[in-house]
Amino acid sequence: MSERAEVGSDAPIATNPNATELDRLVGWLDERTGFARVARTVLRKVFPDHWSFLLGEIALFCYVILVLTGVFLTFFFAADTRTVTYEGPYRPLQGADVSSAFNSVMRLSFEVRAGLLMRQIHHWTAVVFIAAIVVHICRIFFTGAFRRPREINWLVGVGILLLALAAGLTGYSLPDDLLSGTGLRITDSVAVSIPFIGPWLAYLIFGGEFPPPEIIGRLYVFHIFLLPALMVGAITVHLLILWFQKHTQYRGGEGARVARETNVVGRHFWPGQVFRSFGLFLLIGAVVAVLGGLAQINPVWIYGPYIPYAVSSPAQPDWYLGWLEGLLRMGPSWEPTILGVTIPSLFLPAIVVPTIVFGAFAIWPLLESRFTRDHSEHQILQLPWEAPVRLGIGAAALAFFVVLTLAGGNDVLAANLHVGVEDLTMIFRVLVFVVPAVVGVVAWRLGVERRRHDAAEDSPIDRLDRDAAAPGQPPGAGEGVPEAGA
Repeated sequence: MSERAEVGSDAPIATNPNATELDRLVGWLDERTGFARVARTVLRKVFPDHWSFLLGEIALFCYVILVLTGVFLTFFFAADTRTVTYEGPYRPLQGADVSSAFNSVMRLSFEVRAGLLMRQIHHWTAVVFIAAIVVHICRIFFTGAFRRPREINWLVGVGILLLALAAGLTGYSLPDDLLSGTGLRITDSVAVSIPFIGPWLAYLIFGGEFPPPEIIGRLYVFHIFLLPALMVGAITVHLLILWFQKHTQYRGGEGARVARETNVVGRHFWPGQVFRSFGLFLLIGAVVAVLGGLAQINPVWIYGPYIPYAVSSPAQPDWYLGWLEGLLRMGPSWEPTILGVTIPSLFLPAIVVPTIVFGAFAIWPLLESRFTRDHSEHQILQLPWEAPVRLGIGAAALAFFVVLTLAGGNDVLAANLHVGVEDLTMIFRVLVFVVPAVVGVVAWRLGVERRRHDAAEDSPIDRLDRDAAAPGQPPGAGEGVPEAGA
């Protein structure tokens, strides 16, 4: 029998005559870092095979595209409010006094090759990015994926959503056009409305009386440095927690592939999940590229440069801040005086209501575990109707935001419906309470009936088969079971 060592034997790869150069390189790296053990664990990680788990990946890949396109845009953008004369090819604005920031955006849109395409891809990707986060959070909420032990990751996810909203606000404010300037004027007024600290906070953010000359430079630092750094950190923490905790999964399967609290059934990270994720990344890139090339968004040349005494009408922000615009338009006009301090009318709709809503949203896992007295760990997801109260509250919250978003466009709706803006505002003030209540009750009732229907069809034998582990399998035996054909 030959004593020659074979590749894959216990002989060191570095001295193995049959080892390739790649084998020797990997062996050298493993001897010094333990790379092979870590790589083996990573590559064998199991991901549940359900389309809804790709929602988070869509958001992650959108963020990657935002970074790539954002780097391109920084090469040409001038974060400066000094006045210059526009001399570019867009004739309606030739000879107009504009800021350096607006001038650079016009140059990027009309003179830099692929500049407008990159601008629009960046903007459309931001829209899709926040939409993916919202849908991903809804999936987590309605399926109970936030329950113990994932409360911390829920808080991190809510933080990512808030950072994304802030990044969106600072991003579309940078061109210094009339629409974004109007939004900044509102943002400054909201900051000033905070009792006691408002004027100092507004000065810290904006650098003086609006519009201060430093505003674009400060927003630029927030948008390309501070907020992205925080988001990278939050996304990293989010993914690390997700990695070290087991994936949640939906109930179902057959035989040894039955999803239980003690296993994860799906496909391995390599090669199945990697190729599927890479394909999804290419698909997302193709979609936002088509949107950027064919669908116009944020045409700053139509709005014109920002002029403090002018305002564009109709003026609405991107969809993800439309609900806040609706709150401002429907807010009461009274200004109470408390302890000698007059509370501005913007404080209630712009600060108090969002704080209450997002605060309750952030601590929801704690509230639910307290009221349901459920402190157990959960790895199996619920279907939405299996928790009717949560379904009703979530549906009511979504209806609340939809009504607010529609109210944020009351001027556009009034013009198209040929009704008065004031009349439409009063209608929305009623609908913002009635619609969420009706939607919430209907969703709760539908959930109760569906759960009752499922319970009537679920035989005792079915319940035993669903809850019991496969005979002869120790806990966790299903971990790492790949999907057939993966």
